[in-house]
Amino acid sequence: MSKMCTELERFALNGVTMGTRWSALFFAEAGFDTAPLRSALQKAVDEVDAQMSTWKPRSDLMQLNAAPVGEWVVVPDHLRAVLRLGLEIGRASGGAFDIGTGDAVTAWGFGPGVAAPAGIRAAMVASRRPAHEILEVGEQHVRKSAPVALDLNGIAKGYGVDRLAETLRDHGVADALVGIDGEMRALGLRPDGEAWTIAVEAPDVGLRMPHSVLALQDAAVATSGDYRHWVEVKGRRLSHTMDPTRGTPLIESPASVTVVACSCAESDAWATAFMVLGDDKGSALARKRGLDALFLMRDDDGSTRGVGVGRLFCEKPATIALAERT
Repeated sequence: MSKMCTELERFALNGVTMGTRWSALFFAEAGFDTAPLRSALQKAVDEVDAQMSTWKPRSDLMQLNAAPVGEWVVVPDHLRAVLRLGLEIGRASGGAFDIGTGDAVTAWGFGPGVAAPAGIRAAMVASRRPAHEILEVGEQHVRKSAPVALDLNGIAKGYGVDRLAETLRDHGVADALVGIDGEMRALGLRPDGEAWTIAVEAPDVGLRMPHSVLALQDAAVATSGDYRHWVEVKGRRLSHTMDPTRGTPLIESPASVTVVACSCAESDAWATAFMVLGDDKGSALARKRGLDALFLMRDDDGSTRGVGVGRLFCEKPATIALAERT
């Protein structure tokens, strides 16, 4: 190990955000004052939460949801950026990723309240159009051409991770590993010159076991799955991921999808899109888009089968993948 490595101290910061915790791991000279950085990191994720939460009635997103159809609404920069990216991935995925499923998310009990039968029935019979056909994002304003309940749960945490990364760089930290609830982004390398290692979780209910390991450099990873958040209906567990065309939780889907991309917001959204599309259509689109993705499928005997797409997951089963993105 180089002399530089021995002179660096390990720092691990964390805090509360979006109903879970954020984390930042990095190395710096001994005596590094973490207080200003910790405050800036917390402010960054608090800003994302304040703008994009569906759990905060006064968030900028909820004010946009409450605005009349056809009215231009001023929205802050970060929210506007996430809306624009969400609509872009919505179009590219053929509507599989749709930020306009807020009514279904709320009705099925994945929002601040409990599941509501009347709301479920309404979501199932509603005439549904994807948000990218309804929402118009301008330079400073946003407007809806039809009623829609926007929900950014499939992209906001990833964007929060990106904001953590940007904040670290603004404070002179070029090499770090940041995350929110398992969505991770790696900056640079560890002091020993090695990539940051991240476990891809096995899709097991009640267990936290690694399925495989990624080694990431300047890349982000996010996983969407059916094994952490669900509702049970007539003895059947239904994922929190919504089918945008039906207004219901997915009936058939991969156990999980992991996506590596340049930004965590992109990884987060594409992982959701591929859950909706399934392994056949999802893997085909991932190849077309040049994305690295790992689909974990449950077989009838209870075993897990991996379907890998891209350079990182080309081995079967995927064990170690190295990302070198700029």
